[in-house]
Amino acid sequence: MRSLLSKLLLLCCPLVAAAYSVVGYYPSWAIYARNYLVTDIPADRLTHINYAFANISNGEVVLGDSYADVDRFYPGDCWDPGCRRGNFQQLRILKQQNTLLKTLISVGGWTWSENFSDAAATPAARETFANSCAVFIIEHGFDGVDLDWEYPVFGGDWDVEHRPEDGANFTLLCNRIRVKLDSLAQINGRPYLLTLAVSAGGEHIDDLELPQLAEVVDFFNVMTYDFQGAWSAFTGFNAPLYADPDDPFSEPEHTTFNLHTAMQHYVTGGVPREKLHAGLAFYGKGFGNVADANNGLYQSFSGPSSNGTWEPGVFDYWQLAQSYVNQNGYTRYFHPLTRVPYLHNPTANIFISYDDTVSIAEKCDYIIAEEFGGAMFWELSCDRNSVLLNKVYQTFANAPDIAAPQALTATVSGDSLHFRWQAVPGATEYTLWSSADALALPNNYTLELTTANTQAALPVPGAGMKLFFVRAQ
Repeated sequence: MRSLLSKLLLLCCPLVAAAYSVVGYYPSWAIYARNYLVTDIPADRLTHINYAFANISNGEVVLGDSYADVDRFYPGDCWDPGCRRGNFQQLRILKQQNTLLKTLISVGGWTWSENFSDAAATPAARETFANSCAVFIIEHGFDGVDLDWEYPVFGGDWDVEHRPEDGANFTLLCNRIRVKLDSLAQINGRPYLLTLAVSAGGEHIDDLELPQLAEVVDFFNVMTYDFQGAWSAFTGFNAPLYADPDDPFSEPEHTTFNLHTAMQHYVTGGVPREKLHAGLAFYGKGFGNVADANNGLYQSFSGPSSNGTWEPGVFDYWQLAQSYVNQNGYTRYFHPLTRVPYLHNPTANIFISYDDTVSIAEKCDYIIAEEFGGAMFWELSCDRNSVLLNKVYQTFANAPDIAAPQALTATVSGDSLHFRWQAVPGATEYTLWSSADALALPNNYTLELTTANTQAALPVPGAGMKLFFVRAQ
């Protein structure tokens, strides 16, 4: 047997704070009335920034807002030919300042999903779209692409085209994109990410080929919010953690419209827990003309509230904290079963469902307990003072963790690479992870195996440096 110290870098378990992904969406329109710029993003609290959105035109990924994306002047930019400007250039600068940060271009969204079905429908269309993904991320300096198709098969905005075979075609589309991204990885010597923003609705989940998608997708951002709103039969919760047996909604809303049920649906559907990110709402939903009973909860209403931060019935968290929570006639309540707060103003007949630091911390604790990969949230400008984001970061950083395995060694015998490490008190199993990227975040490592033992074997890797770590759990 011989040592492989020249080819392998053996690591202990990574820091707890880095063990969970924190994915924040940044909308291009934040530079306008919201006046929340890329330079305002607290990038040191994030692992990934998803830039929303790119559009689809003629089957290809294209700029969504060319002025915001590549032309807006920031201090230090220049006007000379070839100079890079706009939000995309500022994202490049953020990555230079935060070397572990990854940025992804998010394609589609509620408004721009109408052309996804066509882009996925045929081998030629899938090839065109996949090539455009690769070209776009290289040209604009992104680390991957996030597909936000709302939604395959049915639902979404009024102009979204659907086909019964959308679910199967989505898998085929992701397969082609993965091929292109893997080719880029070989050329440039670093991995590129493919992620999905996916629905929390059970019927939408069932339309996806989850095991097949999980083989090629790095992680799923589950949109566990917008469960109730101005379209609902009664006032209710925007983003409950758990179901309330006493709510008046009919099935499947009554049982399934909550974070817990949606996340478990993905698990039972075949998605590994480490590839699932629970969605957090950094905004609230307001209901108008609410009947004055039960503090406004589960009552009849008429449309969204007339007030809101940027549109009727939608409130950024910063404004709720500044002007609404236990102020100006609004009283805060906390629901003991769904584990989220709400506001009621009986004089104005307004009910507002939202999340605060208490409910966000409980959701992060849930992510930790369920061993999910991390959290995603919509969106950064809603929390312009970073109150909720800081709570996410702190909760993950303070997560209890079993001690890291020590004395990890690797030796070669024939064609096998043998690992050994010391047992960790309290651990019931160990996972062995690998990566060829020295800058990769822990959640971007590849899971090689799971074992209850303190030793394992793998085939000897090919040429080049490879990093390994063992995690106890």
